[in-house]
Formats: sequence, C-alpha cells, structure tokens
Amino acid sequence: MTATKKDYYHIGLNDQQVNESREKNGTNLLTPPKRTSLWKLYLEKFEDPVVRVLLVAAMFSLMIAIIENEYAETIGIFFAIFLATGIGFYFEYDAGKKFDLLNAVNEEIAVKVLRNGKIQEIPRKDIVVGDIVILETGEEVPADGELIEAISMQINESNLTGEPIVEKTTDESQFDEEATYASNMVMRGTTVVDGHGIMEVLRVGDATEIGKVAKQSTEKNEEPTPLNIQLTKLATFVGTIGFSVALATFLVFFVKDVLFASSLEYEGAAQVKLIGPKIISIAAILGLMIASIKMWMPHKFSEAINRRSSWFWTLIAIFSFLIAAVAGFLAYGLDKTELDNWQSYMAVFQLVLKYFMMAVTLIVVAVPEGLPMSVTLSLALNMRRMLSTNNLVRKMHACETMGAVTVICTDKTGTLTQNLMQVHETKFFGLKESGVLANDKISSLIKEGISSNSTAFLEESSENDKPKGVGNPTEVALLLWLNSQNVNYLELREDAKVYDQLTFSTERKFMATLVQSSLLEGKKILYMKGAPEIVLGKCKQVILGDKVVPAAEYRPTIEAQLLAYQNMAMRTLGFAYKIVDASTPNDCVDLAAGNDLNFLGVVAISDPIRLDVPAAVGKCQSAGIDVKIVTGDTPGTAKEIARQIGLWTEKDTERNHITGAGFAELSDEELLDRVLDLKIMSRARPTDKQRLVQLLQQKGAVVAVTGDGTNDAPALNHAQVGLSMGTGTSVAKEASDITLMDDSFNSISTAVMWGRSLYKNIQRFIVFQLTINFVALLIVLLGAFIGTELPLTVTQMLWVNLIMDTFAALALASIPPSDEVMKEKPRKGTDFIISKQMRYNILGVGGAFLVLLLGMIYHYTGNIGDMSVHNLTVFFTTFVMLQFWNLFNARVFGTNDSAFKGIRKSYGIELVLVLILAGQFLIVQFGGKVFRTEPLSLSTWAAIFGLTSVVLWVGELLRLFKRLKSNKR
Repeated sequence: MTATKKDYYHIGLNDQQVNESREKNGTNLLTPPKRTSLWKLYLEKFEDPVVRVLLVAAMFSLMIAIIENEYAETIGIFFAIFLATGIGFYFEYDAGKKFDLLNAVNEEIAVKVLRNGKIQEIPRKDIVVGDIVILETGEEVPADGELIEAISMQINESNLTGEPIVEKTTDESQFDEEATYASNMVMRGTTVVDGHGIMEVLRVGDATEIGKVAKQSTEKNEEPTPLNIQLTKLATFVGTIGFSVALATFLVFFVKDVLFASSLEYEGAAQVKLIGPKIISIAAILGLMIASIKMWMPHKFSEAINRRSSWFWTLIAIFSFLIAAVAGFLAYGLDKTELDNWQSYMAVFQLVLKYFMMAVTLIVVAVPEGLPMSVTLSLALNMRRMLSTNNLVRKMHACETMGAVTVICTDKTGTLTQNLMQVHETKFFGLKESGVLANDKISSLIKEGISSNSTAFLEESSENDKPKGVGNPTEVALLLWLNSQNVNYLELREDAKVYDQLTFSTERKFMATLVQSSLLEGKKILYMKGAPEIVLGKCKQVILGDKVVPAAEYRPTIEAQLLAYQNMAMRTLGFAYKIVDASTPNDCVDLAAGNDLNFLGVVAISDPIRLDVPAAVGKCQSAGIDVKIVTGDTPGTAKEIARQIGLWTEKDTERNHITGAGFAELSDEELLDRVLDLKIMSRARPTDKQRLVQLLQQKGAVVAVTGDGTNDAPALNHAQVGLSMGTGTSVAKEASDITLMDDSFNSISTAVMWGRSLYKNIQRFIVFQLTINFVALLIVLLGAFIGTELPLTVTQMLWVNLIMDTFAALALASIPPSDEVMKEKPRKGTDFIISKQMRYNILGVGGAFLVLLLGMIYHYTGNIGDMSVHNLTVFFTTFVMLQFWNLFNARVFGTNDSAFKGIRKSYGIELVLVLILAGQFLIVQFGGKVFRTEPLSLSTWAAIFGLTSVVLWVGELLRLFKRLKSNKR
C-alpha cells in the first residue's frame, strides 16, 4: 500500500472529488421500476381474448342497432365489456397502491463516512464511489465495496446468497474459497451482525449486485398465464363456431333466395332481373369472406393463412371484389332490358342485408358476454379474500395461475426456516440432567460464562412478549436459551466484573473473557467459547459431573457428537473455563495460550424449520406439485433441511442435487434432461435461479417461486407466479405477483387450493352460459329454417343476458374453495378449458332445453305463424326458469354433491336467486309493452315453476346415484 493510499484512507474524499465521482459513476439510488400509466393499465384489460371477441360482436351489434334504431342490446354488450375491464382495472390499481405503501423505501438512512479528514453522517443516497464508510454491528451496508479493515466482522448475506452468517476478513490467508463473494468484499443490502470495519465504496446504485438483480427482476416477463392460454383457445373456438354457423346460415339463404331466384320484387314493383346484381353480390360476399378468413377458418387449417397479415387478406379481398364488380357491370350492360332498372340492385341489397343481419345476430348470440366478467369477478373476489388473510395479490391472474402450478422453487432461509438461530441441543457433560440448568457449580459456570462472555443483547418485544436479539445470531441464540431457563443474563453480566476480553475473530475462532465471578465466591475465571475443535485443543481435561477425564481421552466421544451435529447441518460451539489465581496478570491472550482449560461441552445451534412447513410441503406433493429447494447455503445444510421437511429421502441420489457451480457448467441441453429430477440446488446465485425457472418452463412446467431476498428477485419475476415474503426485501416484493404477509409456506398450498377452486368456478360458469348460448344459437338457426325467429324481444334478451352475466357470475364466482381439489393432479397445459364432461353436459342439457323450446314455438305458432302476447310471456318465463334451475346444477358441476350442500357459504347466492325470481316476476306482471309481457295467473306461475324444476330434480337424482355408486366401492 503506498503512502498516498494510506493518506487517502485517513482523509477520504474532498468535496470536489465527491462531485466528480457522482458525475462519473452516478448516485447511490436504485432506478425504480417504471410504473404502468393508468390509461395503459386499463387498456391492458382489453388484451383478454374473450373481451376481443366480444368487441367484434359489439361492432356487429352496433351495425344492426343503427339500421333498426334499437340500441338496447348494443348497450348491454358494451356494458358487459366496460364492467369486466373496469373491475379488473380497479382491483389491480388498488393493489398497486397498497403495494407502494408496503414497499416504501427510506433512502435517508444516515451513514458514517470519512470526508475531508472528518467523520460525518450523510444520507445513504449521497454515498459515491471512493467514499470511506465506517461499518458497525447492526448497520446495513450502503453500497458494494472492499474492506480496508475488518475486526471480528460477520455479515448476514441471506438477502443475496441465502447465507445468514458469513465471516469477513482482510487477511488473504483466511479467505473462504467457496464463498459466493470474496471474503474482503461487502455488498449493498447485507447487514453487519457482529464486529466492525471500514470499507472503500467500489460500486453504487444500479451498478451494485443488488442493483443488477433489481434490473433483472423488473424485466418484462412475456410468459403467458395458463388461464390466458385457455381463454385464447376458448375465444378461438367460440369465434370459429359463431362465424362458421353464421356464414353457413347466410350462404344457405343467399343461395336459396338470391342465386336460384330468376327475379325479385322490390317495393311492389314488377319482377326485376338479377344477372349483374348476382355477380356483384357474390363478389362482395367473396371479398368479405377473404378479408375475415383468419376469424372463421379453423386454426388447424390456417397455419399458412395466419402467417399473412390481416392487411394482406384485406387487399386480396378488395382486388377480388373489383374484378368481379367489373364483370358484373359488363354483364349488366349486355342485358339491354335492365339498362335503367336500378331496382334490381336494391332488391338484392335488401335481401342480402336481411340475411347478413340474421348472421350477425347468430354471432352476437354465440359470444359469451358474461365470461370476462365472471373471470374478473372470480379473480377479484379471490384477490380480496387473500388480502383479508394478509396475502397481497398484485396481479389478479396470479390467483388462478397458482392452481395450475406444477413446480414450486423455494429458497431456504426465511421461507422454509425461521431465519432465527436457536439452540437445538446442549451437551454440557457435567450437568446432572442434560440440557437443564440447576443451582450447582457446573450450572453456575455455564450461566455466567454465556452471560458475560458475549456482546449480544436481548430486547423486550411487544409481539407475544418474546424477546428479540441484537448482535451475533449465535450469541443471541445462547441468550434466548438462558432466557427459556428463566436465567437473567443481564443481571449476571452486570454482576460479573470484566478484567479483560478477547473478541471473536476469524483468525482465532474463539472469544474469551476474564471476569471476577459473582456466583463462585468472587473468583477470577476465564471463560471461552468458539469452534469446538479449537476450544477443545486449549483444554487439559473434560468435566464429567463429579469427575474429570483427560481431554485427549475423551476427544473421540466429542468428535463423534460433533460429526452427528454437522451431518444435521448444525452450527456448533464449544465451551471451557479456567479458574485463575488472583495474582495472575489480566491478559486473555496469555491465559488462553496455556492450553490448560476445562472443557464443559458443546451446543448445537440451528435455524429451525417453520413448524407448518413439513405438512404444507406434503400437501403440495400430494397435489402433484414438485417442490425444489434453491438456496445459497451449503449442500449439507440444504440436504438436511430437505430431509426435515420430507423432501429428501433415502432413494434420492446426486442426480437430485446440484450446486450452482455444477449447474453453470452444464449446457441447456444437458440440464433439460435432468431439471425435472432436481430437488435441491445449493450454493445458487441469482442467475442460477432464473435459469432454472426458464428451463423448467421449457419442459412445460408452470413454475411458482418463493423467496424473501434480493437474490430471489429475477426468478420471482420470470416465474409464472412469484411469491415474496412480507418481511423480504423491497426488490423481492417488487418482482413478485403475490406477497405473503404472514411469511407462511402453508399459505402457498392454500393459494394453490384457491387457484384450483377458482378455475373450477370458471368452468362451472362456462357450462352454465354455453348451455344457454347453445340453445339460443340453434333456436335462431333452426327458427330461420322453419320461418320464425327467436321469440324474445331485445329487452327480454337483455334481462336473460343479465342473469347469465352479472347474476350467474356473482353466484358461481363466489363459491368457496374446497380441499377436495388438492387430491387432484395439476391440469395439463394442453388441456382445453371445456372438458369432455363439460361438452356432454352442454350438449345433453342444451339439447333437452332446445327440444322443449322448439316444441313450444311449434305449438304456440300453429297455423297462425305468430305467438300471442300471453304465449310469448309463458315462453319467456319458461326460458328464464330453465336457466334458474340449471344454475343450481352448474353450482355443483364436477362433483357428486347435492345442489343445496354448503349453499349458505357461497357468499350471496341466496340473494342472487331471490333477485332472479323477483326480477322475473316484476317484469312479467308489470313490464307491459316495454318487455312485451302480460301478467300471468298464479296457477300458470305454479305450473311453470313446478315443471321447469324437473331440471334440478333430475340433476339431484343423477348425483345421488353417483354418490351411492361411489360409496359401494
């Protein structure tokens, strides 16, 4: 080190150098993630595939509304669109506000630096590269830097590496070669848990390790959610069916009434000839079909089509129309009898427009307007429920995505473990009862030795009246153990007069304190604790109750005990003492060098697993979800934790474990063959976790990542669902989709249950709505062939849609979660949201409704061709009541339960049912001309109510039969 460098270390930067460094290297602030603007956040809701199909239907409906001057149906569709998108926008905006409050970071924390030769305190954000920073116990490292001086320094790096205690030194001979970061380097966001030191700042702000990780954690994740994939397939399916049926219906009538007609009448005028108009009409229809080919052509036949843009097909359509139109005009001009007969064009146009409007009606009927609202309400309700249990959901789709998760990658410290060092077991060989302190001499030595030979403290906490520790975590664990034995450590420490103290260092690996004892008649006693092999090496004998044995003789027993603890991933401490003659100099170094101490025993300290974790992990595994531990800790510790939670078994081999270094050495191809078998990744770095997530996704896995540290942030961001802990870092929470405020791994299995139940609720709504859409679609289609249309007015259809949309969405979206879903395996990503069972139900129930309703149409029209207002009212009420009773069946679809089971727990379904009945009664009895109804007698009401209820009772009988059948097995 040059003299100049020495001077710099004693003076620090001057004001000019500070400004120059700030201009060159930037400020010590992490660039906050760019927030989505409110208008963009709202527009994102229109990316929902079903909402897009609904917008197309709304445009067609608006065309009809303009022609017929009837806007009620169009208003209803737009209302459904804006309600669904509005609800989604509000809940995500509200969650974002709560998150910002939760995640407020104070950059004004004071940091001690050396500038202009003086020590001064400045805000953390004002630190610059080159600053000399003084670090003390309990302080957070403000930037990345190199240690100039380190005295007994230990750093908590769990936020970056998962390691709660890492020893730091400037002595190269003591460097840990396996450490994630060099032993003389300290990183922003880590905390000094013991000792003190001085650092030179090398990197600030975004250039720090935590800054790099934060940048990766805010990169946009383009991975689509499983629900979005399913809804895209559903939208394509519904759109294809709707457009195909509408096109087929239009072509049937066009061919029958236009192409094969020799002439038409127009407004009572004479028969007009149609050669030219036919050719032009065909050209227009052909052009429209080509322009919309991507909408109605089934996907499996349209790979080549989809490679071309919509503009390409639009230009082809216009070109085709122009060529055919020229041909049509030429043909028209050759027919001299039609030279001035413009009425022929108007006659064809009028008929084509009529059939086009019929086709558009079919498209509007086919589209499930209520689906986006049902999905949004389901997600929003779950979002609220999770918030009430202190689980903050930032992105609504994360609620459902949890139900599709097949792999959970979890960190260890703070997630599986309590991130709190505790005494696991004590082996003080001289105690009469193992692990229990009494009033004998050995107990007094242990009490006073732990109390006085320590720099840690306990402070009272209002939370459950449990004390919290300040200082070295292992020392805190020892003081907590004393506290649990009803020993007042502070009183013993104050009563023991300290002559000399030798603090712990990485070089010595022990701590020693010379005191005048308050428990043993004022004797001068040297207490020592540290690495067991070091402490035992300084001992002459081992205390075994009433006798003592030579240390060399008892060493194998102690080493066997230490090995057993090490295999359990425990940290161990050895304890010894020596009674010193009163005239001996007060020098701990000389006293310790005598190697004549008495060995008391060892203590095993661990970071215990959370009590609820083994059961929660088992629940996830039984639900078909793989759990993988990804930690920066050592292989031994990671395997032991995995064993304790039931993840690592005797059958597992090294194929199921990998280190971060080994992981980095393998290619993607090699890892893809092994990645699903991995259970543990130890010594992992942030980039390793992210790469693991992406490889799992390549294998088709739906991945959830849990973590509380900055090192978890990239993986949290790139997973389909990121779950951060409420006590985690701001970077981790920023990258996540859900924040578990209670830090409970058990909440993860609960979130999976809610997600799966939510998906079931969405499927129930689809069954309910598509059954009605199927019936309405075929009534319009078949009614057109038999000379009638759907005998419901626009206002009546608006009420039916209100039942299907808002009311049914509220009823089915609010069904509470069931533990039964955790017995199922995760659904496959390739599965269609409409399952085989759903198809059978839609076609079976819908077919029965269709036969009944077409029979009513046929019976009521008879020879007249039109229904009376009374018959229309009966038909309308029957149509609604069929939906009413089918809502009961849809509520328990997919189960064998009675439709009445748990109905009071469904958060308002009773109110929904009452609203439907009351609304229908008021419309029928008092709707009059607005709803084209007339009052029905009580006997008619009773007949409709009783006969349509057969829908429910048939469903109940079928479910009863299935229950009896399953009970016999």
